[in-house]
Amino acid sequence: MRFIFSFLLFAAFLFTSCQLTADSPVSQEERTEEPGDTLNFFRGADLSYVNEMEDCGAEYFDEEGAKRDPYQIFKNAGTDLVRVRLWHNPGWTDYSDFEDVKKTISRARALDMQVLLDFHYSDDWADPGKQKVPAAWLPVANNTAILGDSLYNYTFEVLQKLNDAGLLPEYVQAGNEINAEILQSPNGTYNHINWSRNALLLNKGLKAVRDAATEFDADIQSMLHIAQPENALWWFEAAQQNGVTDYDWIGISYYPLWSDVSLEGLPAAIRTLTGAYGKKLMVVETAYPFTLDNNDGANNILGQDAAVAGYPISEQGQYDYLKALEKKIIEGGGQGLIYWEPAWVSTSCSTQWGQGSHWDNAALFDHNNQANIGIRYFGGE
Repeated sequence: MRFIFSFLLFAAFLFTSCQLTADSPVSQEERTEEPGDTLNFFRGADLSYVNEMEDCGAEYFDEEGAKRDPYQIFKNAGTDLVRVRLWHNPGWTDYSDFEDVKKTISRARALDMQVLLDFHYSDDWADPGKQKVPAAWLPVANNTAILGDSLYNYTFEVLQKLNDAGLLPEYVQAGNEINAEILQSPNGTYNHINWSRNALLLNKGLKAVRDAATEFDADIQSMLHIAQPENALWWFEAAQQNGVTDYDWIGISYYPLWSDVSLEGLPAAIRTLTGAYGKKLMVVETAYPFTLDNNDGANNILGQDAAVAGYPISEQGQYDYLKALEKKIIEGGGQGLIYWEPAWVSTSCSTQWGQGSHWDNAALFDHNNQANIGIRYFGGE
């Protein structure tokens, strides 16, 4: 019971939204910014777990049962954008650090897929309930000017090293699900944002992206990412009022289980966001279960309560949900959809909360690691 309770707390912190108050296969060049055309729409996958899963013994099979490189499976399916998370110094794991991210980008780039680099600005998961400053920066967490310089230098240096390796990403997130104030000390608050501090820090990260693009003569587009569209509505208004304006994309997580916005209501929320701030918008996280069966000792995060009316928990329901969600995003003027961790399958390895995967029932592979019907979504079928 203690593990289950701890896991449920983790799931709540990782994915639920916090209500906060403010104190004041087509190249990018060929894409247009006009909504409504699926040719201009990214269909992406967050593949941050793949390197670890393979090291843990996972093998992946396409729909026909042929063993293949998982990146090749996604490329063949039609995926054109790979998202990858970066932690600052995750001493508790060998993955999602800089070297692991380089490997991920190399694999995506080898197959001509574009990359969205997701800076978590933390040593661990960053999300609406957890925006913990990296341990290396804790001594300056309360000195906003110095912390801002640390954030700028780190962001720029990561991009510089990637450029030196020929692996510069096309898109960069300055923070992950930043509903709460970023880079908080252990006694930080999650029900109030100090916008004078938050705006300075966010603008430092965004400026580093701009400066890197100029320095390396590259087209790097920046993104700010909020969990759930209803939170994006108030958050981006507060950000605008506090001078956070120099970014290209609004990124949102959309999990119906944790959102007050229905599929039917999503287009209106997207139109409001893109219209108010003149930015492009992409749903950078979503997922849907294809089964309720658990394949290992790690409790699944998405269960029966994740079901959306009209979309049964099945392979077909998973595929139909993705098609319906894409339609609603396009209807609102959005330009992309990324599936979160579709290759996080069950292995003998463990997370911080249990052995296996907390997502095996929401991956795009069945419990034999064979691609399921949902993967056809990437091909626009």
